[in-house]
Amino acid sequence: MIPTSFEYVRATSLEDALAKLKAANGSGKFIAGGHSLVPLMKLRLSEPQLLIDIGRIPDLAGISERDGKMVIGAGTVHHDIATSSVIRERCPVVADAAAMIGDPQVRNRGTIGGSVAHADPSADMPAVLLALDAEIHLKGPNGWRVVKAPDFFRDLFTVDMAHDEIIASIQFAPLRTAAYAKLYQRASHYAIVGVAAALHVSGGRIASAAIGLTGAASHARRLTNVERALAGQPLSQQTIAPAAQVAGVDLAEVNSDIHAGAEYRRAMIPVFTRRALESAMARA
Repeated sequence: MIPTSFEYVRATSLEDALAKLKAANGSGKFIAGGHSLVPLMKLRLSEPQLLIDIGRIPDLAGISERDGKMVIGAGTVHHDIATSSVIRERCPVVADAAAMIGDPQVRNRGTIGGSVAHADPSADMPAVLLALDAEIHLKGPNGWRVVKAPDFFRDLFTVDMAHDEIIASIQFAPLRTAAYAKLYQRASHYAIVGVAAALHVSGGRIASAAIGLTGAASHARRLTNVERALAGQPLSQQTIAPAAQVAGVDLAEVNSDIHAGAEYRRAMIPVFTRRALESAMARA
């Protein structure tokens, strides 16, 4: 497939990127790694007349810790997240998930901001950000806006981001007691079912839990029934096993495609919920 013709420009800053987007009058698209946008362009599901390259904006990439939160620039590639010593030490679930994305080519070019903005129903990072209750920091013509991950992912390829906004960073409180487990497609490594589990533990009990699910529905979502079953319970295998069994039972619709039917996906949700919870417990 060949995309329609387009113009290409390179932005030098967030302000420059937003100005170029505004000048395009609705016909422009941001591009960084291109692993989300280019396939759509080749299928002519997206036909921008102007591509605005944000991949070399200096302040858009990088990993730091500020005011008790991990800050990952939207332009940071998955490989840098997967190999970051500070992420592996402070919040290893994020590095683990980044290391499972695609293949080396995808991880070295694809960015966390592009993945989050595209919100593919089988993408890994949305589930992890849900479990960490992460914040998506956006900038637009009217200034800055912060959206919590549970409010950001709305529907199939649909997020709480205006057409004239850009994701600048993703921020979250570091947590070691979290893990990600997924059943993936062998060719693409997209999740058939992926579960991220975050446990807040105090005095040997689960004070609270947050469970993010991807691959099984139209968009990433929290498994709130599992979270309720775990809250206040002792941190043990005897607690985790029955809580995992209710994972996905309240999902009205489950994805079905050539990789896995709805019945199989529904059966795998509790399996990978249990695996993620067991791995999180092991880190407690």
